[in-house]
Amino acid sequence: MQKAATSFPRPVIGIIGVLLISLLFVLFIQLTPTTPPANSPRFAEKVNLALRRTAHHLLVKAGDTTSRIPPVQQADDHTFMIRLERAFDYQPLPALLQASLDRHGISTPYDVAVLDCAKGELQLGYTIRDLTGQEPVPCGGRDQQSGCYTLKVTFTPPEAVPPQTSLWWVLAITGLFAGVAYTVWRNVAPSAPSGPAPVVAASDSPQPLRFGNSSFDPANQRLMSGTTQHELTYREAKLLHLFVSHPNQVLEREYILKSVWEDEGIIVGRSADVFVSRLRKLLQADPAVRIAAVHGVGYRLEIRPDNQA
Repeated sequence: MQKAATSFPRPVIGIIGVLLISLLFVLFIQLTPTTPPANSPRFAEKVNLALRRTAHHLLVKAGDTTSRIPPVQQADDHTFMIRLERAFDYQPLPALLQASLDRHGISTPYDVAVLDCAKGELQLGYTIRDLTGQEPVPCGGRDQQSGCYTLKVTFTPPEAVPPQTSLWWVLAITGLFAGVAYTVWRNVAPSAPSGPAPVVAASDSPQPLRFGNSSFDPANQRLMSGTTQHELTYREAKLLHLFVSHPNQVLEREYILKSVWEDEGIIVGRSADVFVSRLRKLLQADPAVRIAAVHGVGYRLEIRPDNQA
């Protein structure tokens, strides 16, 4: 029989699938933001802790280790303020604030304003985008007058933040791995022929099979019954080859269906009856050969020994 084309081992395909799903899960976890919604109590709590930490380090750098840090005031869902009763060094503020926000897992964009307590006028300030640019943070190095200041941090509302690109990264990487997997499969598993393969390869059966007064060439799917030649279909040839390979033996119906039609994926019980009827008509020119039905069991190819060539 012709050997089937080498296919990519199913266990390897399964392993690749599991690895791909695991990788996508990890990427999704890493790329998905973990910051709580800006209008949630958890977000406000984290910002409160981050601002108090920032105020503490600013006062320590200014030489104040005893003053009470006042509570953080929240003007709305996105705006938080903390009052510092004495002047502080503005230069380390951007790095200190960013480190405090990072410590509490806050990645929402924000703007910073330093206001004087008396009039609420803006004295110094910057935006988060200034930290990622090549230029120094604005207002750095400027002198501050002694007095009271309010540190105001305003976070960008969720609707103003561009959509996260996590899903696009996942889709892009999925497409990349799918392409790689398909390329590997194409290189390892040769393409199946467009039509059904011959019943047997020519090298497996160089000579026609003779039975009764007939002969059968499986490689070319050709039957010579008596003096009449017939070109067989793939299923006709496969069924005849099964019978000729088991002369005078009862073949159960289930065995016939499994041997001849299993590669279709769907087995129809009446298929054997239909094709046996076809072969009987093709073999009727040879009186030494008969396909007999064995009631309730299957079929048998009967060959008369005295007429067999």
